[in-house]
Amino acid sequence: METTLEVPQGVFELMRDSMRKPDLLRAWDAADEYLLDYLAVEQLLVDDVRILILNDSFGALSVALHAYHPVAISDSYLSQQATSSNLVANDLSLDDITLNSILKFPQATYDIVLIKVPKTLALLEYELIKLSDSITSSSRVILAGMLKVLPSSVWALCERILGPTTTSLAKKKSRLIFIAPDDDRVVPENLYPVCYQLENTEYKICNHANVFSRDSLDIGTRFFLQHIPSNTAAKRIIDLGCGNGVVGLIAAERNPTAALYFVDESFMAVASARLNFLSAFAETRQVEFCVADGIDEFESNSVDMILCNPPFHQQQTLGDHIAQQMFKQSHRVLEQGGELWIIGNRHLGYHVSLKRIFGNVVQVATNAKFVILKSLKS
Repeated sequence: METTLEVPQGVFELMRDSMRKPDLLRAWDAADEYLLDYLAVEQLLVDDVRILILNDSFGALSVALHAYHPVAISDSYLSQQATSSNLVANDLSLDDITLNSILKFPQATYDIVLIKVPKTLALLEYELIKLSDSITSSSRVILAGMLKVLPSSVWALCERILGPTTTSLAKKKSRLIFIAPDDDRVVPENLYPVCYQLENTEYKICNHANVFSRDSLDIGTRFFLQHIPSNTAAKRIIDLGCGNGVVGLIAAERNPTAALYFVDESFMAVASARLNFLSAFAETRQVEFCVADGIDEFESNSVDMILCNPPFHQQQTLGDHIAQQMFKQSHRVLEQGGELWIIGNRHLGYHVSLKRIFGNVVQVATNAKFVILKSLKS
């Protein structure tokens, strides 16, 4: 595992996991290195320069530029935790960087804006619209990414919202896009959150830009909703990895005396879940909304049911490590007799992990693509 980042700004030890657990993947990519090299070569890092960083996955840019006290904006709680952990690991002050939620853009103007291209165009669109109030024609706006995540639609979006673009040569399969803010730009209206009517219900579902399947109900969740248990004895139910909260919302409807807990590491996801649940139930139900790294903060043996549609990617990386963590956390947090319900793609083989962790697993339902499994804490 490579953990040492050597760039013109210094040498830093970086890891992806905020708990400093071993990880086979680096906490930075070639686009981070390219961007930091460019800033040094062009001598852009002068005293009192005001820097804004968007989508810094594990803090590589923020830590390397700590001396300039950047503001780093992210939709990821895990990203912020990793950034803080990497600051501490390099004997740097947590005060060197200001970490903001994606929903809290600062009211300030910046000289340099560094954007790591996000996974979705919708999030980039939201960010560029919000960014328009924080830049002038003299601001240097640079978007960086690996070639595989830089289709022409990214360039077109940048030009439509902020101004003309030019590009660097490719280097180690990465590229920089330079955006020249146009003083005469007409910034489009921010369309997010977007809403749709949840089929076969009276519920209006609204989603912020970075929420999975923001325009309609995805087929996996549709299948899961058909099997959410009703009238159980559960007093406390967690929607783990809640996304827009539709699973927990239907669980609340079918279990009218249960308290609900919505948990996700995405600020936009939890904000969407809050919006949707309060729209449906107002203040009539006991509910909590948590932006967190899973359910580590929940007490052991404290809930009766956990419903989960585990993500199988983190940033641009595929894998089942997040699901495995969720299963282990769920086993600790569930009371004796408590149930974990999950849905996943059939090929992921979650039944093997659940059997190992819980000692039992039941197939509740299956179709050509998905399987719903249930494990009981005995």
